Amino acid sequence: MLLNFEIKDIIDIVCVAFLLYYVYKLMKDSGSLNVFYGILIFIATWILVSQVFEMRLLGSIFDKLVSVGVLALIILFQEEIRRFFLTVGSQRKLKFISRFFSRKSKAKETGSNPAVMKIVWSCEQMGKNKVGALIIIERSMSLTDIAKSGEAIDAIISQQLIQNIFFKNSPLHDGAMIISHNRIAAAGCILPVSHDLNIPKELGLRHRAALGITQQSDALAIVVSEETGAISIARRGELQHRVSNEEMERQLTEALQ
Repeated sequence: MLLNFEIKDIIDIVCVAFLLYYVYKLMKDSGSLNVFYGILIFIATWILVSQVFEMRLLGSIFDKLVSVGVLALIILFQEEIRRFFLTVGSQRKLKFISRFFSRKSKAKETGSNPAVMKIVWSCEQMGKNKVGALIIIERSMSLTDIAKSGEAIDAIISQQLIQNIFFKNSPLHDGAMIISHNRIAAAGCILPVSHDLNIPKELGLRHRAALGITQQSDALAIVVSEETGAISIARRGELQHRVSNEEMERQLTEALQ
């Protein structure tokens, strides 16, 4: 058996390990880690019954359960599966291809984006006035479906416009603002809320929504707390509290480039 072990077998094992790790991470972010453990135990039992002990009757039952279980898993985890394929096919994952074929990337502009400072100043001012805000920066994964849940704006990023949208008496202040391609695409948008049990109870719905959208996409979310005026940034399902203007500018520059 060991003599027939080839390089392709090593590659096969590495690929399976990578796939299992990615599924584990996906389930952990969505709060379905116990389901992942249950699936692993079921697969291990199925292999033991069918392949090792060769129990025909019990093995045939497990085979039927597997065929039906795959369809059930697709129905139950359609959002996670959709996010998986969005991540795989995202422009950021394939960016090296465009860099290889395009010479324009070598001549990339290094100047600062004026929209970045407008967002920073807006958040700073809203923080001082304790005006709650939730701003989502679209990156490589499209947020068109999220934007459709709110009011379309399609306007140039403006400090006054951002503050007016999140003004307490504004009809759009409770929802999220979507910024796409250096423009305010929509406001008053509804975001998926994270159900992570480890989130501190003192954090409000805006923070949970910021974590939720960053768990399902590669977007960057900025939260201005209505209670404390503190600014937080959510990215890759993790939340940074009391972010300075310099750090916010750095992360926004990276997200909007």
